[in-house]
Amino acid sequence: MIADISIELARRADAAAIAALSRDAIEHGLPWRWTPTRVRRAIEHPETNVAVVRELGAVVAFGIMIYAGETAHLQLLAVRPSRRRCGVGSALLIWLEGVARAAGIARIGLEARVDNAAGRCFYSEHGYHERHIVAAMYGGRFDGVRMEKWLRPAAQ
Repeated sequence: MIADISIELARRADAAAIAALSRDAIEHGLPWRWTPTRVRRAIEHPETNVAVVRELGAVVAFGIMIYAGETAHLQLLAVRPSRRRCGVGSALLIWLEGVARAAGIARIGLEARVDNAAGRCFYSEHGYHERHIVAAMYGGRFDGVRMEKWLRPAAQ
């Protein structure tokens, strides 16, 4: 199933669709921060990968990963509800991790809402470990959990 999923880097024209999916799937209940302008800046940023999965020309999933030194941070990852549990999110995460490995990244970090049980399970199934809970991380209203995955051992 994962082999049939095509992943590519986002184009500027994808910014509005990515921003809308972020608003609806991730940022619900919060002020909309990942607007088309912010997404466009991420697409253009030389140390950020914005990857998308398209079906019939429409963005059905995306991931945004930023790189700094030997670490990467998965800022956002979302899949349209109709395409969840079909391997789309897994394929996208595996693709982003592969790019990170090729870039020499040692560790990937991310955050998720504490109340996002499905997301936390998804990341756990992909080898991410919960490091700690941050109270009121999201807009002062929702607690968050910081997670990480080591792609290679830390330098001694």
